[in-house]
Amino acid sequence: MADAVIEVDAVSKTFCIPTRRRDTLREHVLDAFRPRPVSELRVLESVSFDVRRGETLAVMGRNGSGKSTLLKIVAGIYRADAGSVTVRAPLTPILELGIGWNPDLDAIDNTFLIGSIMGMSLAELRAALDEILAFAELERFANLKLLHYSKGMAARLAYSVAFKAVRDVLLLDEIFAVGDAGFKQRCEERYRALSAAGHTVLLVTHDLRVVSTFCDRAILLDGGKVVLDEAPDRVCREYLRLTGA
Repeated sequence: MADAVIEVDAVSKTFCIPTRRRDTLREHVLDAFRPRPVSELRVLESVSFDVRRGETLAVMGRNGSGKSTLLKIVAGIYRADAGSVTVRAPLTPILELGIGWNPDLDAIDNTFLIGSIMGMSLAELRAALDEILAFAELERFANLKLLHYSKGMAARLAYSVAFKAVRDVLLLDEIFAVGDAGFKQRCEERYRALSAAGHTVLLVTHDLRVVSTFCDRAILLDGGKVVLDEAPDRVCREYLRLTGA
């Protein structure tokens, strides 16, 4: 498609799962010198879709249907076994929260660390620091090592940094499932602003309200395959039928 920013074409992914446990030191040593039996787990099978410029596309499905694996392939974290992914604009993945944090550094140092990895310059980070901390409601804890942060505090900081580092395309995994009601509302407001500015979004979520409210289109994965690519309300109804909710 001419205006597609993301094109996923016949993507498949299989993981090898060890079938023999290693419970003793002797077993660990012996397995280092002999093949370990594995079974194959097909997570994605010939998945194809596109995301148009400025569109928000939701990816829905039951747990284990391949949603997060798909986002990681689009982000370049995993390599597909077959098929191809084409991304025609810079992207910002907000997937595994907290990856790259240094627990022995405080929030300020970690903000500079992760922000730099996400492509922000030092000047941009200095200018945005107060806003990042305020968005996460962590001004009082700016000099506290992340070692002492709760999971919720670390997640709020991760989202806050990522929202300031946004490029043209966002990859979001359960973006509105973190934090209290106030933080979720701020995330929704920030998302609306980014969407209004023309950003393209690929979003994994189980939240039917998020899909109906924020998404232009949705796909439904089941058994690693796309079983539906339709308007959000139609996909939400099929998701409810599929899950028996």
